[in-house]
Amino acid sequence: GFDSDNSSGEFSEANHKVPEMLDLDPHQSNRTGKHNGETEIQENGIKRHRTSLPAPMFSRSDFSVWSILKKCIGLELSKITMPIVFNEPLSFLQRITEYMEHIYLINKACSHADPLERMQAVAAFAVSAVASQWERTGKPFNPLLGETYELTREDLGFRFISEQVSHHPPISAFYSEGLNKDFIFHGSIYPKLKFWGKSIEAEPRGTITLELLKHNEAYTWTNPTCCVHNVIIGKLWLEQYGVVEIVNHSTGDKCVLNFKPCGLFGKELHRVEGYIQDKHKKKLCVIYGKWTECLWCTDPTTYETYKKSEKRGSEQKKKSVSEEDIKSENDEADDMPEVQDTVQFIPGSKLLWRINCRPPNSSQMYNFTSFAVSLNELEKGMEAILAPTDCRLRPDIRNMENGNMDVASKEKERLEEKQRAARKERAKDEVEWHTRWFHQGTNPYTGTPDWLYSGGYFDRNFSDCPDIY
Repeated sequence: GFDSDNSSGEFSEANHKVPEMLDLDPHQSNRTGKHNGETEIQENGIKRHRTSLPAPMFSRSDFSVWSILKKCIGLELSKITMPIVFNEPLSFLQRITEYMEHIYLINKACSHADPLERMQAVAAFAVSAVASQWERTGKPFNPLLGETYELTREDLGFRFISEQVSHHPPISAFYSEGLNKDFIFHGSIYPKLKFWGKSIEAEPRGTITLELLKHNEAYTWTNPTCCVHNVIIGKLWLEQYGVVEIVNHSTGDKCVLNFKPCGLFGKELHRVEGYIQDKHKKKLCVIYGKWTECLWCTDPTTYETYKKSEKRGSEQKKKSVSEEDIKSENDEADDMPEVQDTVQFIPGSKLLWRINCRPPNSSQMYNFTSFAVSLNELEKGMEAILAPTDCRLRPDIRNMENGNMDVASKEKERLEEKQRAARKERAKDEVEWHTRWFHQGTNPYTGTPDWLYSGGYFDRNFSDCPDIY
């Protein structure tokens, strides 16, 4: 994110004109027929969550990210306030919760007796965690210091709590557990932002830990780097790249996943390739696919045989390419690579994961998945039991979701000013900020600094929560 309590008034979104709303079929606005405070109950007793947002997103066509960034060359990106029109109506804490969209993969890992199959399921879960970011070029709201978000999904079998534990640098800590006491999933994320002129790169530092309690296993990894291209001119597009290593600290097995950069002609866009090896570094299986589509696995011998055959076939079909053709393709790839084909299936492969279909009106809802659409839903009676620091109660996010962009901009500025004033007051009185639900410690498996859950949130004693809104 770019928001900051240090930003000056010249970058305020109040100075920018709010564009007109996109058209949206009123019959699609809320399929359950319920408003924001009500949730329909299905015949089986499970809550039916909303399938669309209260209002469609605003067009960003009248705005240029570069018009903001060109004034900020040489400044630290975390201290730049962007106009609210570039946001999506979710806090970064809610974006983190989207890890849980494919929780069935954790359940699969818990159910497998074979450690190789468990690692395959965990690898698929790690890839699925970034899948919801596909085409999500809107930035989430930066959480305020002390902001929290909780989510309990009895139908999916988990509960989740997160807290913004630091503002400079921005660090978000989270903890989730299975309602059947079968897993614990926790970590902290510290996104490091870099502006490269034509693109913005976000390196999500921090350790992710998954514990499978039944098997007494712990897996750790870090997420790939996320990059948004064409911030100066052209259509924004997003890619994930970098090597992700998932370590099973009980068996010594390791999964190495290479999120490939798109390359010169965009042919590697979205591709993921990797392998699982045992503690003796023997390859047990090969994993391939796309983080925007699906993930497969096969044995190493089959994979190598297929690749050699594919290489021989491509060499026979290869034609000479002129310099003009190369330049033309290069320019096109630089603008926005097009996905020319889907994942090439290797006979005998096993499907590990496939992306969920998005709602038909997703493009008018910030390209949200069905899971993301439900995250800011404020159900009837929920306000009375939520912590006063919960994201659902943030007035700027709530107003943006409802289509009140002018009010949302003013509320965002008010909250940032309130945060600045509180920080100055603490500095004046020499009072240190104390986190409520997490504490600094050491990851028990990697030995690296981490933020650990202190417990007690679901006892619902919120009497000492800070007033941040």
